[in-house]
Amino acid sequence: MEMVYQNTIGQLKWYIWGSLYNHSTMRPVILLSFLLFHKLILGQADIAVDFTKINVEIKPFFDTKEVRGKGTYDFTLSAPKDSIFLDAVNITFLDVTLNGRKIKYTNSDQKLGFKAPTKMGRHQLFLNYMAKPKQTVYFVTTTPYGSHLNVQDGLERKSDGQAPKQIWTQGQGKYTSHWLPSFDDMTEKVEFDVTLKIDKGLEAISNGQLREKTLQDGLVEWKFDMLSPMSSYLVAFVIGDFDKKVLTSKSGVPIMLYYNPKDSARVEPTYRYTKAIFDFLEEEIGVAYPWQNYKQVPVHDFLYAGMENTTATVFSDSFVIDSTAFVDLNYVNVNAHEMAHQWFGNLVTEKNGEHHWLHEGFATYYAYLAEKALFGEDHFYWKLHRTAVLLRDRSNRGEGEALTDPKANSTTFYEKGAWALTMLRDEVGEKTFKTGIRAFLMHYAYSNATIDDFLTEMEVASGRDLAQFKETWLSSTTFPWEKVKTWLMQKNSSIHSFHTQGPEKLDLRDLGKNSSVPYILAVMERDRERFTGPALLSFLKSGDPMVRQKAVQLLDSITDTTKSTLETLLVDESYVTNEMTLYKLWANYPAERNSFLDRTHDIMGLPNKNVRLLWLTLAMITPGYNTESKSAYFNELSQYTSPVYNADVRMGAFQYLNEIKALNDSALLNLIRATTHHSWQFRNFARRLLTQLLQNEKERNKIKMLSKELEDNELSFLKTKIGAL
Repeated sequence: MEMVYQNTIGQLKWYIWGSLYNHSTMRPVILLSFLLFHKLILGQADIAVDFTKINVEIKPFFDTKEVRGKGTYDFTLSAPKDSIFLDAVNITFLDVTLNGRKIKYTNSDQKLGFKAPTKMGRHQLFLNYMAKPKQTVYFVTTTPYGSHLNVQDGLERKSDGQAPKQIWTQGQGKYTSHWLPSFDDMTEKVEFDVTLKIDKGLEAISNGQLREKTLQDGLVEWKFDMLSPMSSYLVAFVIGDFDKKVLTSKSGVPIMLYYNPKDSARVEPTYRYTKAIFDFLEEEIGVAYPWQNYKQVPVHDFLYAGMENTTATVFSDSFVIDSTAFVDLNYVNVNAHEMAHQWFGNLVTEKNGEHHWLHEGFATYYAYLAEKALFGEDHFYWKLHRTAVLLRDRSNRGEGEALTDPKANSTTFYEKGAWALTMLRDEVGEKTFKTGIRAFLMHYAYSNATIDDFLTEMEVASGRDLAQFKETWLSSTTFPWEKVKTWLMQKNSSIHSFHTQGPEKLDLRDLGKNSSVPYILAVMERDRERFTGPALLSFLKSGDPMVRQKAVQLLDSITDTTKSTLETLLVDESYVTNEMTLYKLWANYPAERNSFLDRTHDIMGLPNKNVRLLWLTLAMITPGYNTESKSAYFNELSQYTSPVYNADVRMGAFQYLNEIKALNDSALLNLIRATTHHSWQFRNFARRLLTQLLQNEKERNKIKMLSKELEDNELSFLKTKIGAL
């Protein structure tokens, strides 16, 4: 009976897929309805308690950093159960009712528990609660990237006199339960509908489709509706000052691109190729986008590059760029990576951390394929070559890891994971690979899967035993460099030349004529000692900005021949090139420093303000340069340590001020506060710098005096260094 039943489901699956594939305009509706049917029939057979829908109303308070919530939880009881638990970290409950009646409950500050009803069937739990999350919900003060400072107070103010604010969430893993009683277990899939009650004049973004926006008691109520279930860690919201641009995919899916109103000129370079990536992924994956719409929103001081919340990717505003910055730093790869997660991670979710390859390896791989479609095969194969070298070196140092290790490094999950899929596709063939991918996504849609589940689908599609593949690519801690190098050399002629034609056979005069840019850059890095003096001049004049940038990087001495060419690169179409060129000319030609500074006065640079921070520092320490403005330059550089700026900007400002021994009281206070920042990268940077400063007795005494102006919660790290203050 079971075999017959499974075969029937299999036939139905492939029949519907055939219809789906041949009638593209019907794809979203057919796929959604079938996959939900598949989940209902197969996915809930053994679950005694099944939470199907959570409808929550959230009211955040910026000043107190609190969240008030009211939620209704629909669940079905299909077998006797003693107790029911929800994950709820440090949440205070004001009211708990079951089917309209108040009930007794337990609250361990980690879980909410209550006695299960005795009657089988549908039930509804209601929770009224408050939380003050120590993580997961972040209340931040921001300023737009394109703005210049008002040097009198250092902040660009909104018309109401307040610095712009944002509230955003980051719940990946199991952290949504810090603000929403939910499920840390990724295998519990629920339809979440979120309502946000916020101040007028702000925008709200959450999962699903905005169904209603109304004014209630002086607040604006934003009602978002999801149609399909997802894991709790993918629930998210963002509140802030945003405008949006709306695109429509080839298949009719709305794509909403959010941005700060003052960054309107940066929308195109920031979101460049977004529609092309979306359309490519739908076509390449072969399964229609499984959600109602897709949104992307940049936020201040985000913890990572991006996060693929269902229908609502949140990413770092350090990717909000102008066209010049696109050369050095762009959102394309992160954009494609997070978008691919809507299938791999969101539609089909790993059962647990041992199967993390199913998320990160797949998203990385499909992002690489998207870049291949956009930028060509040479870009694709050389990018794979760079990651292979990285993985080879890690493996040679004894740092290799298995893709089945839940504690593996991100390099393993992302890069080795992408390589595993690259070689699997090569082994089974492109057509078979795509068939297996479609089968996997359809079979496990809106549910959870393991690595073996995926491999089984691939074995069925290919008729092959993939045990050896699993051993080589998933279970082994080594990276098969020789196998990979041979494959790359077969696939790409310039990689073949790179590994067969050593420096002794390579004439630099021929390198730039018909060679691809990735090949030129690889040779310049490998044979850097040959790129000196006159031999470097032609590369400084290259038509490609990345080749010019590499030439500037390799330039160790400037001659009269190269100086005039180098000066043109002060305003090159790369902010990294601008930065390196300014410093090298300034350092080598003291008599012309004023001229170099004048020509670069208005360049801000990348979102981390790389050119501006260097310029301010050089302007301050250059004798006789704009003497009357040096105080303003110092104030501006110091103000960039303020929390209203992105962590990358602040780190640069702290570094330059420390280098010239100019950290004033305001900057030191900002540094101490930064030791408790929510971003671990920035927090660790601040702690290292503060620890360094404390080695100097004068600085130590100064810091102790300043600490009296701070709150206890801002002093936790400092107290570990100098005890009671």
